[in-house]
Amino acid sequence: MPRLYCPIPLKELQDIELPPQAAKHVQVLRLQPKDALTLFNGHGGEYQAEILKMGKHTVEVRILNHTHTERECVRQVQLLVGMPANERMDWLVEKATELGVARITPIMTQHSVLRLTGERADKKTAHWLSIAQAACEQCGRNTVPQIDVPQPLLASLKTLVEPALGQRWVLSTVPPERARPAPSESQASQGPWVQILSGPEGGLHSEEVSLALDAGFQALSLGPRILRAETAALMGLVLATQEGATPL
Repeated sequence: MPRLYCPIPLKELQDIELPPQAAKHVQVLRLQPKDALTLFNGHGGEYQAEILKMGKHTVEVRILNHTHTERECVRQVQLLVGMPANERMDWLVEKATELGVARITPIMTQHSVLRLTGERADKKTAHWLSIAQAACEQCGRNTVPQIDVPQPLLASLKTLVEPALGQRWVLSTVPPERARPAPSESQASQGPWVQILSGPEGGLHSEEVSLALDAGFQALSLGPRILRAETAALMGLVLATQEGATPL
């Protein structure tokens, strides 16, 4: 059954006209009146609905019932990630959403190739948010992750909440003496959230690693191999959530 992100108020036994993007999706799928679909608006659960009318550019549906289904990770994970260049950031946002990230904070560092400010940064943020919404439609999530406007590393560190019950990890290609191996499943499950700082191509500068350590991050080694920027961020996310396959 098709799943569509519908960012408007939804209520059981209500007839609504779908927002333009959702309506376009229905048109592309060539759905017809009486076809069923699932809607979610990011405010909890999902709604079963049925198509009533199809116009040239409009789609009217009836919301049937609401279910409280959620597919979120037990731990909330924020990725502070040095933006990879070209389409790799798009890919990272998509896959991180599928893996359950709660928040993505794109950052600019000394080694960053991609630098965004002003209107260009706002447009990119909106673009990444649309990718996250589409990924939620595909993977079954009903909560769209938060995507922050790109910002310098130092500015992002100043806005972090105090690590009262959570953990902070900084991924470094050349870990300092305080670096430790990737945590085991029991270690990773400690605390309700984790913030992961990962660099762009070329990794974080040693001065930036020091800034992170001063901000309460623990330097983390992902092993002997050098990973691409997007691969390292996603590996850190998987370690933080430690979600495995469920036996059938």
